[in-house]
Amino acid sequence: MKNGFFRGHGLGNDYLVMDPDDLTFKLTPKTITLICDRNWGLGSDGILALAPSRKADFGLRIFNPDGSEAEKSGNGLRIFARYLRATGRTKKKRFTVETKGGLVTIELHVDRHGDASTATVEMGKATFAPKSLPCSLGVPELIQQPINAAGQSLTFTGVSVGNPHCVVFRPAGKSWSREDLVTLGPALENHALFPKRTNVQLAVPTGPKKLFIMIWERGAGETQASGSSSCAAASAAVRLGLVKSPVTVKMPGGALNISVGQDFSLTMKGPVAEVARGTFSPSFVRGLK
Repeated sequence: MKNGFFRGHGLGNDYLVMDPDDLTFKLTPKTITLICDRNWGLGSDGILALAPSRKADFGLRIFNPDGSEAEKSGNGLRIFARYLRATGRTKKKRFTVETKGGLVTIELHVDRHGDASTATVEMGKATFAPKSLPCSLGVPELIQQPINAAGQSLTFTGVSVGNPHCVVFRPAGKSWSREDLVTLGPALENHALFPKRTNVQLAVPTGPKKLFIMIWERGAGETQASGSSSCAAASAAVRLGLVKSPVTVKMPGGALNISVGQDFSLTMKGPVAEVARGTFSPSFVRGLK
């Protein structure tokens, strides 16, 4: 189907999936930005593009709505996996996907309607010295580090799960507001400490195995949910002794289950929904060109 798209979401974090070989236009920063615009295009938190791979069953490129490229997306991987099965590109329930943030294994769970409504993703290992962070103290793993942003003195945990994350905790019993998110999110995302920008999570432990997080995604802004953010926050909380694995990570859009291994290997399980399939109109495509 020429110029076709598949729309899905994971807990309200929505993506459009496309096969570039079926498009009569190129996915450039300009076309991606226009397609993802919620007033002038289809609207989306990003685009997932099928890509060739020599290392895995499938390859995936992930684009943010500002046209920049992301290394990995947990919700995006679940949506991409459902797309692959729903469109007949695979009949397997377990397969591998290569991303710029590493190779992952996905297992689909098919419901009584035949839909792959849940997916488990082996997300790789969390590390606590992301390449985007300076190891100025000569410490191999920076577990906590001070940072000043938006006029506030904070302490963050830097985590990489294939893409960079900045996790800021408040003690149990405290809370973050949306005002905190829209103030601190962009300030931290674009902080000089992160030359390639970063994803931001404002987190609070809410039980022995529970977290609540609010998310500001690099290149996307405020999002209802994020799989990689959930993995980053869960691994940081386990490393700091704030919670124990497995961790239920609650977000405005819903909850994901994150298992953190002793070696900080990460497994994420959560729902995924298909919303629509369609094609871009000829006039819209002409506008893109």
